[in-house]
Amino acid sequence: MAVASVAALAQTNAPEIRKLSLEDCLAIAIEHNLDVQIKRYNPEISRFNLRAIQGTYDSSMYFSAQHNDNQQPGGVDSQGRPVPGLKLETDSYSGGLQGLLPWGLTYNLGMNLTDQTASRPGVVNTNTTYFTNTFFDLTAGNSVTFVGTNLPSSIPASSQEIFSGGAGFLQLRQPLLKNFWIDNTRLQIFLDRKTLKISELDLRSQVINTVTAVEQAYYDLIFAQESVKVQQKALELADRLVTENKKRVEVGALAPLDEKQAEAQAAANRADLLAAMGTEDTQERVLKSLLSDDYSKWKNVSIQPTAAMVAVPEHFDLQESWEKGLRFRPDLLQQQLNLEKQGYVLRFQKNQLFPQLDLVGTAGYNASSPHFSGYLDQFGGRDNPFWSVGGQMSIPLGNTSARNNYRAAKVTKEQIALQLKQLEQNILIQIENAIATARTSFQRVDATREARIYAEAALDAEQKKLESGKSTSFEVLRLQRDLTSARSAEIRALADYNIALAQIALNEGTTLERRHLSLEIK
Repeated sequence: MAVASVAALAQTNAPEIRKLSLEDCLAIAIEHNLDVQIKRYNPEISRFNLRAIQGTYDSSMYFSAQHNDNQQPGGVDSQGRPVPGLKLETDSYSGGLQGLLPWGLTYNLGMNLTDQTASRPGVVNTNTTYFTNTFFDLTAGNSVTFVGTNLPSSIPASSQEIFSGGAGFLQLRQPLLKNFWIDNTRLQIFLDRKTLKISELDLRSQVINTVTAVEQAYYDLIFAQESVKVQQKALELADRLVTENKKRVEVGALAPLDEKQAEAQAAANRADLLAAMGTEDTQERVLKSLLSDDYSKWKNVSIQPTAAMVAVPEHFDLQESWEKGLRFRPDLLQQQLNLEKQGYVLRFQKNQLFPQLDLVGTAGYNASSPHFSGYLDQFGGRDNPFWSVGGQMSIPLGNTSARNNYRAAKVTKEQIALQLKQLEQNILIQIENAIATARTSFQRVDATREARIYAEAALDAEQKKLESGKSTSFEVLRLQRDLTSARSAEIRALADYNIALAQIALNEGTTLERRHLSLEIK
């Protein structure tokens, strides 16, 4: 009756039974586990960041246009005669292609055009007194001096337009010391490439951890379910002893105290069964959380593992496991990449110690004409070439920032190297501990199996002695408790052994290979 009532309590709102193998659970987790899904974005983000910095080498086109209007005031000379003003109108245009090359060369290939118009209003002379004055003759393009009565009675209005500029000009700047073999752009590209690999290893590490967690949760669920069965059997034995003792008490073959002892043990077993059922529910939720990205879909699902928990003997080679761990562990590979990144930072900071020495050069063609067609003809004929080449040097006094940045980068690299060495040592210890745990767990499987067999035999014998009046309920109850403990210890050892095998693969970094799983990175 007690077993039936507990079972009825457990089956209120009977859930959907879903039978899953360990392989099924692993496949579901890789696709739906939220931690894995979150980590999957990191390589994609890193790839976009890398492409963004590589875009620094994309050429850019530029174009500008500007209009200037400059009115220069006129006036009068010392004799009171008018001096005409001058108006300058300038339209400037420039455009071209500019960019940066991977070896640090900056370039600018383009052209410019200036259209300038100079004009002045007419001036009438009403004073013939002798004087000297100079006017800008726009028609002749130069200044004209008028003396005394040679001053014209009037100066007509005039204007002059001139097109000038350069085309096909090329400007280059190439660092020769500082920023020559490495600059900030090249440094960032290298770091982002390593960051991309680190993000891919981080995703692999997350998948490995998730697979291992699923394995452990799967075996823990099997253990919890088996524990419920063990406690059910213990309760059945206690209830049967209670029934038998009642009959013996009724016929006077047993003292009432023995009946009470059996009832007390049955009540304790009932409490243990409820606790085991609670643990089973908890372990099932742990597994569901690893499999789900929408827990509501699993709320009314009861997972029934289909795998049989057995202990398959494994051959352990410590040296081979060490080699695997040092070759495959994602966290170790990440730390190696961090050391490479810092090495490149150190290289960059060392280059920054040098003075700035740049080779600069320009080349192109000039043109100037009152007519746009003449302007174009001069460019077409390459009549007015120009070029220049030279160098620019900048030497910082003291160079304090660069020297201390270099020293900090050097010390940081030494620190990362020590952290890498520490991680290697920890991996060796973790693998050795995991192998030792697996060996011990396998030995426990045999030992607990024998203990369970002996406990079953001892209880059977003691029950026969009780039936013949040669034993007491106290001894039978004690042996029942021993059998329950032996059964729990056996299934715990089986679960621990399988979990220990998963931990070895985790510490080696070979979990995916062991489970024949592939990881696709977008």
